[in-house]
Amino acid sequence: MIEKKYLDALRENVFNFDFEGVKKAAEEAMKAGVHPVTAVTDGLAAGLKIVGEKFEDRECFLSELVLAAEVMKEGMSIIQPYIKGEELKTKGRVVLATVKGDNHDIGKSLVATLLRISGFEVIDLGIDVPTETIVEAVKERRPQILGLSALLTVTMPEMREVINGLKAAGLREGVKVIVGGSPVTKEFAEKIGADHRAADAVEGVNKCIEWVR
Repeated sequence: MIEKKYLDALRENVFNFDFEGVKKAAEEAMKAGVHPVTAVTDGLAAGLKIVGEKFEDRECFLSELVLAAEVMKEGMSIIQPYIKGEELKTKGRVVLATVKGDNHDIGKSLVATLLRISGFEVIDLGIDVPTETIVEAVKERRPQILGLSALLTVTMPEMREVINGLKAAGLREGVKVIVGGSPVTKEFAEKIGADHRAADAVEGVNKCIEWVR
């Protein structure tokens, strides 16, 4: 399949940390008519996922994971105009935040990017976000989905605090809560009362799409 050639090139340039290569691959994919969303999810994001898995298996360093994310952004800069041109209809609204005490941003930023190109309105509150700020954002913006991220085991309990805060404010029933981050397990998500634990960025976005469908 011709499309596979372009997707493979995008993926390989991300996990090979090739800035010039990824730009060339993105340009060629768009000229060949590869769907921009497919180019991101099955090309760029797939490459970043490979690096992420290597990082989790301690086969590469955090600096390499960050570098791969930067290469992906380079490819995104080429593909983004084609996505805008499609005039994607808004599927729903999502609030994202990395919980209090945690300064990790790569995974959440990737999710935000994939959600936007999938047609969602995304309000990204950033990193190290206090529970009160998250609850207030849900109250003001009324999203269908709230995404919480934590990459440290010591900050994971903050996710429970957010869910309890939503309950106290009478907001819990009106929003789906999805949680993610390498130490976050399905069992932990169930224990704190979250609706879903995202195994990775692509799977998490697919769950959001399923919810609003």
